[in-house]
Amino acid sequence: MTIKPAFNEKQNELLPNSEKLTCDFPCPIDDEVNYLQKQIILTEKAQRMAEFFSLLGDANRLRILSMLAVKELCVCDLAAALEMSESAVSHQMRVLRSMRLVSYRKQGRNVFYRLQDHHVLELYQAVAEHLDEKEES
Repeated sequence: MTIKPAFNEKQNELLPNSEKLTCDFPCPIDDEVNYLQKQIILTEKAQRMAEFFSLLGDANRLRILSMLAVKELCVCDLAAALEMSESAVSHQMRVLRSMRLVSYRKQGRNVFYRLQDHHVLELYQAVAEHLDEKEES
């Protein structure tokens, strides 16, 4: 199995030794490659994860999750806080439900949403914390 570099070799020659992008020893190292191949997630799971993360690529959905990280809320409260229509919020909630990020309960005519479980809260908090970190030089 031959692995081709993802960059132009001539670009590498222009860099100082400390910044070279290639290995100094023969690559690939078969034992390393074999070990790493066993660690790669299955394509099906990678696809599901990609869909999950693309779902989080919407600012309004993230704003909804930020509020639900604090407390359970009904659609009308979410809509008022976000300055969105209830139907637009309901649409976003259907999308979030489809990926099991939120769950709901009905009370009369109101529907209350909350984060599905601690994994969703931990994921939200980890990303928020990561983005709040100062960049290291």
